[in-house]
Amino acid sequence: MVKTTSRKPAKAARKATKKAAKKTDGEADVLAAIAAMPEPDRAMCGRLHAIVKANAPALVPRTWYGMPAYATEDGKIVCFFQSTQRFKTRYATLGFMHRANLDDGHMWPTAFALTKLTAAEEARIVALIKKAVRS
Repeated sequence: MVKTTSRKPAKAARKATKKAAKKTDGEADVLAAIAAMPEPDRAMCGRLHAIVKANAPALVPRTWYGMPAYATEDGKIVCFFQSTQRFKTRYATLGFMHRANLDDGHMWPTAFALTKLTAAEEARIVALIKKAVRS
């Protein structure tokens, strides 16, 4: 079967529609995961979600192992949130994957414990998110 150029625009439109639907579904999944968390994780993760959306709009929300995460357009996870209940720990975790550009010399942290989210932590998270997505 020979492909014709008349099919290309339709295929491109279908691909774009699927991509938009996936992005929307990911957002809904993340919001549902946040809503299912107990306090104070729900409040911290809700605020983290707003911070990521405001400071790294190119990242796509999605769930990763049932937890909220933010990925590149090609689906590679950049950062994620683990609630205290996930592994029964005394703190929540904000983690970064190898796609995050946090390199600092020969050693740098890739996960941060969170027990409370104050203005100071928010400012630090904003800086980390911006650094993680820079080119």
